[in-house]
Amino acid sequence: MKLLVTGAAGFIGSHYVRTMLDGGYSGYEDAHVTVLDKLTYAGNRANLPESHARMSFVQGDICDLELLLELLPGHDAVVHFAAESHVDRSLTAAADFVLTNVLGTQTLLEACRRTGVSRFVHVSTDEVYGSIDEGAWTETWPLQPNSPYAASKASSDLIARAYWRTHGMDVSITRCSNNYGPYQHPEKLIPLFITNLFNGLQVPLYGDGSNVREWLHVSDHCRAIQLVLTSGRSGEIYNVGGGNERTNLQITNALLDLCSAGPALVKRVADRLGHDQRYALDDTKIRAELGYEPLVPFEQGLADTVAWYRDHPAWWKPLRDFTS
Repeated sequence: MKLLVTGAAGFIGSHYVRTMLDGGYSGYEDAHVTVLDKLTYAGNRANLPESHARMSFVQGDICDLELLLELLPGHDAVVHFAAESHVDRSLTAAADFVLTNVLGTQTLLEACRRTGVSRFVHVSTDEVYGSIDEGAWTETWPLQPNSPYAASKASSDLIARAYWRTHGMDVSITRCSNNYGPYQHPEKLIPLFITNLFNGLQVPLYGDGSNVREWLHVSDHCRAIQLVLTSGRSGEIYNVGGGNERTNLQITNALLDLCSAGPALVKRVADRLGHDQRYALDDTKIRAELGYEPLVPFEQGLADTVAWYRDHPAWWKPLRDFTS
């Protein structure tokens, strides 16, 4: 088995690859992984082993069709993590998100079609659904994205579905809730707040902190992706939830406690443009069809994440600018 994993120097993709190389996925203990990553600011070569007998690393862009046509032959499947993913950045640089997330996904799918690599798992997000005041989204919910990031991911989902329907490719799509865990870039809420608090800096809480997110440990998400790769049905979408709904204020207070910090370090800031109020996934389908269930209790996972950042300042300090 030979897999091409895009964006695997990033947070979620690197966890997936490290777990596979460690023999964590049954039946894939001998799989060879080709990592393709552009190494933008969010891609960190240090997230992966320097060398491994079952891993090849290629620095490159998923928009580079010539590179993909050269690289893909001989691979059995693609797991596609590569994406621009930070909502705040998409508010001021939307074109970058459209280029990578939409055109990049289409280019990758086209290269797979031309080279005969049929199996394709496209990793997406719950943000494509928009915002929901009550209840939870099923996979058939209309797509109503509210940020340029979410719109670009919704577009990439539709491109992936079109290649399944038009060209008969074996494509599955996953949509996950908010991830957390080690190796997450400190622009994201949880590691941003943790690293600020470790340095005695205030944490910026949007608005009144009432926005609700559902949280999923990265290890649970990656197990779900592997289940979809091995057993997911072609043309299907699978929601991957964590079942842990928290307001941003609740997350903030939990991090204050875990970092032994006081409420004076919370700074209320103007709300994000178009800030979605609540996300919630109905993941009945992946549980019933593939036997998925999250295994990491949120409180333990959050405590372990804080401990990881405490123990690995050499990893995250170069990614932070504490002068401004």
